[in-house]
Amino acid sequence: MLSAHDQVTSLLHLDSSHSGDSITRRLSARFADAWRERHGTSGHRYRDLVADPVPPISAAYCALGRRVERNGYVPPAKVDALIEDAAEEREWALTRPLIEQVLDAGTVLIGAPMYNFSVPASLKAWIDRITFPGAYTDPDSGRSLLRGTRVVVVTARGGAYGPGTPREGSDFQEPYLRAYFGNLGIADDGVAFVNAEMTLADLVPHLARFREMAAQSLAEAQEAVIALASR
Repeated sequence: MLSAHDQVTSLLHLDSSHSGDSITRRLSARFADAWRERHGTSGHRYRDLVADPVPPISAAYCALGRRVERNGYVPPAKVDALIEDAAEEREWALTRPLIEQVLDAGTVLIGAPMYNFSVPASLKAWIDRITFPGAYTDPDSGRSLLRGTRVVVVTARGGAYGPGTPREGSDFQEPYLRAYFGNLGIADDGVAFVNAEMTLADLVPHLARFREMAAQSLAEAQEAVIALASR
């Protein structure tokens, strides 16, 4: 793992949009640019989860995970001793580097457009693979190793899903990610969302009346990512 100082100045940057004209990619890049201006380029780690996808987990991954669970809090460095066959070895070789990237990151930046009220499959594949039993738990204290980590999620939604909107109850994106990262031990105030809404207003005729709202939402999102990157 990195030193405490290097963790603070380490950014893990993930994009998961399949769109060639992606608002989340533009916003996450804006955050990353501002972050690099403040901290330099050496700590920035980037992965395009569409161009370089994380393989879905397999039966061997699950078998190894269950064996680890039966042994209590097993740190990643000791998982090798529990591997029983080549398939499990391959799965762990795919998994451990991703876990280490999360552990080393002071900030995790995720570009996550809303697809069908939730997150893209490319992002879900990454989530499934990094969620390995015991990987983020201190085996001595039982406390989360991610309690000081910050997560910034940049979203784009074709409609409006904020508080008080008709579709507020159809947002299975932000509540899901908040619950997920909270379960990993990241503090409530350590997870920030920047939501650009009504992004289909310029494309879909029946949403044209919301173009001003969309432009305002995007402008606010652009300001928000700069502010968050400067903290």
